[in-house]
Amino acid sequence: MTTAVLVIDMQRGMADRIAAGRAPVNPAAMDRMAALLAGARAHGIPVIHVHHDNPDPASPFRKGLPGAEPMACAAPVAGEVVLWKHRSSAFAGTVLDDLLRRDGIDRLIVAGAVAAFCVTSTVRAASDLGYAVLLPTDALLGFDLPAYDGGRIDAATVQRVTLSLLGADFATLTTVAQLAVEAA
Repeated sequence: MTTAVLVIDMQRGMADRIAAGRAPVNPAAMDRMAALLAGARAHGIPVIHVHHDNPDPASPFRKGLPGAEPMACAAPVAGEVVLWKHRSSAFAGTVLDDLLRRDGIDRLIVAGAVAAFCVTSTVRAASDLGYAVLLPTDALLGFDLPAYDGGRIDAATVQRVTLSLLGADFATLTTVAQLAVEAA
């Protein structure tokens, strides 16, 4: 199988949320992301970055605004593809599928933000399109969210349910360390 790393929405707006007090479920995710990318680059595995460009004028995730810039742990290097999306899935409205097929990539390591939203949409779409998906659970950002019936669902519960659903049928759950061992 030919593999690529797909980095979803690791943008400064996420770091701004954390700095403002919104605790992520996995505070080490940024360090794990940096390790994942360093390992991929060292082994010549292509890295593709997909950034969110929200059309809402009030959103910090708009191309050209500081919140849309990549986080330091996931900054693209020369030669890496950067795509911009306007929807949740990295496949919706982008050339991602065409690019992957052109390059013969049939397995994706998907990491980034937010696990229950854009990562989930991307993983499910990738699976539906026939890609094998590896999901390093320690390189995913996740947050709490409002419950439909009131109150909030804590970040750990959101992440647990999200990963349980994705691992049941759409992806193989792994860690950055396990991926590094397999690549060695």
